[in-house]
Amino acid sequence: MERLRNMGLRQSYFLLSVVCLSAALLLTAAIYAACEKIGEGIPRGGVAISYDGVITKLEEPSPQQERSLKWLSRISLLAVLTFPVGGLGMAGALFYRWKLKEPIRILEEGTERIRRQDLDFTIPAVSEDELGRICAAFETMREELLKTNQELWRQAEERRRLNAAFAHDLRNPVTVLKGTVKLLRQESEDEAGREQALWRLETYTLRIERYVEAMSSIQRLEQIPVCRKCVSGAVLRQELEETAALLATMHKSPAHLSVSMQGVMEVNVDHGIFLTVAENLIGNAVRFAEKEVRICLRQEGSLLTLTVWDDGTGYPVWLVKEGPKPFGKTAEDAVRFGKTPEDTAHFGMGLYSSQILCGKHGGTLRLANEREEEGGGALATAVLRLS
Repeated sequence: MERLRNMGLRQSYFLLSVVCLSAALLLTAAIYAACEKIGEGIPRGGVAISYDGVITKLEEPSPQQERSLKWLSRISLLAVLTFPVGGLGMAGALFYRWKLKEPIRILEEGTERIRRQDLDFTIPAVSEDELGRICAAFETMREELLKTNQELWRQAEERRRLNAAFAHDLRNPVTVLKGTVKLLRQESEDEAGREQALWRLETYTLRIERYVEAMSSIQRLEQIPVCRKCVSGAVLRQELEETAALLATMHKSPAHLSVSMQGVMEVNVDHGIFLTVAENLIGNAVRFAEKEVRICLRQEGSLLTLTVWDDGTGYPVWLVKEGPKPFGKTAEDAVRFGKTPEDTAHFGMGLYSSQILCGKHGGTLRLANEREEEGGGALATAVLRLS
């Protein structure tokens, strides 16, 4: 059977036809011989002429014997006509059952599942004949379709994440610009204040322009370019203080803000990435803080570390253990922290984006709570490698 299964379709059909037709002919011959044997004991009537010319009248068959002779003749004729044809039909039936039925069933089921866009199955190897090779080709096609669908899904997911990060990371600079415009209107007579506000407007406008150009040319958030330049510690401190004050004002946070520096003189850093990470961490802190937010920037060798702490409810346990995710558990966390779903979605996407940007800058983002139990205050530590 195994040899027949791996035999080609034409060879197997020819072999089955020969075997079944031979069996049918043998059976026909056996039936014909049996009918002749039975008919020998029945008188046929007529006369017999010997070699010397003597004529002898033979015994006439009875009516019942005549009927028996007719039936034996019919049976012989029927066997000669039907058995060879039946043998060929049996060969076709066996050929379909042993060679065609299972591959056709597998291919039909596979086609139906692909039509339903269900590619989570496999086509088994049924044989080594032509249909077996078709099944193998079908399995290869299914695997390629699955890979293509997975790649399309991955690209769509990456585009979704990129769009979400793009929208999120523009929100904080726009918030700063709104706050600057508001301060500019309030300090219309303060020349120094107006100059500072105009400088901030120009700086953030250029930053947003560069960010839009960078994001328009990439397919994944991980592809964002890193452009380092020397920035003084005094500029970074001023930007942290102003950003924290503006974000706290825009979010109506009652928390006291404090900014400290340790050993930061001049650093070689991507200014845009640093500000984006800082805005994300500070923005989360001022939204969840109750009374206090502490921001600390320090340099240790080739590492620039930014820590942001707030006395709020702390990070969820899953977030500390699993790390930030772009679209995770926002509704559940909104209820726990007494925030709207939009707040926690912003919270999750900001940390995820910051984690990616820190990794692009050769560093990491670590999240922790001040105490092990929940409600311990959130501590975010962003590390950027300077060289």
